[in-house]
Amino acid sequence: MSKPESGSKQQSITSVGTIAIMLIVDSTFFIFARLLQQYLPAQQSTFYMMGTGTLMVVIYAAIKKRLRFRILYENLGFFMLIGFLVALSTNLNYEAMAFIDPGTASLLNQSTIVFGLFWGLVWLHEKLNRREGIGALIAIVGVIIITFQKGDYLRLGSLLVLISSLSYSFHSAVVKKYGDRFDFLEFFAFRLICNCFFLFLMVIFTTGLSLPPAPVWPLLLFAAAVEVCISRPLYYLVLRKYPFSILSILLTLSPILTVVWSLILFETIPTWIQLIGGLGIIAGVLVMAGFPVRLRKPVQEEKPVPEEIARV
Repeated sequence: MSKPESGSKQQSITSVGTIAIMLIVDSTFFIFARLLQQYLPAQQSTFYMMGTGTLMVVIYAAIKKRLRFRILYENLGFFMLIGFLVALSTNLNYEAMAFIDPGTASLLNQSTIVFGLFWGLVWLHEKLNRREGIGALIAIVGVIIITFQKGDYLRLGSLLVLISSLSYSFHSAVVKKYGDRFDFLEFFAFRLICNCFFLFLMVIFTTGLSLPPAPVWPLLLFAAAVEVCISRPLYYLVLRKYPFSILSILLTLSPILTVVWSLILFETIPTWIQLIGGLGIIAGVLVMAGFPVRLRKPVQEEKPVPEEIARV
């Protein structure tokens, strides 16, 4: 085997491994939310989990000397807005775990891509082609099937996830329009700082602030490391190598893993109706993203990256 062929094969194996790890860690968001629900109120879980992860990222950015607070001061309105939107989204998702299982929540959370299409149309003035329109309609039907079922508790849980997805998608649209000019590490650190500020206000005005029990801290640290320090960097690494449409298709595998995690850890699984609705959402996202596509080679040239940050 020639050296170029060997290098190409090694690159392919590395890419597949990176994608696999990204999907695994992305699928754990609602799992950690459900696990922490057993020990802490949702507001405290999100604050301590995000706060711990933020501390890790800020320390790393400071060591790398990529933490210029002048950037935060000059763009405070921008960072406060996206910090609030992500804080609201994370809190609502954690609240939803009291009413809905992680697998169904993960399926419903795919509606973020549909809401993103909406913001792209009405605010970013992007054009909608026929394929995207058909995919959006299919996904909306799936959302309706999951949301409007018997049982007020289920409807409430579904609506919380939908509002969370709407908030997160608007954050993504704001960052896509105004966030390209920032260094990513600085951007991420300042977004997390503002995120924690609003999470702190939410916990103060709801449940109040109290230290978690000692046995919970290992779980909080692990959740923070996975959701804040590993999941998002991997997401951006894959996004820089592949087109966004391909990433959207890859992420539709995440709810399937979440359903498996939920079955193993909590012995819960979505009902047939919920699965049908979830498959409708996934099918709509696949159509919108242009599936099938050829996942052969990464994108080699550098392109502006849409700054879409995670459910945390």
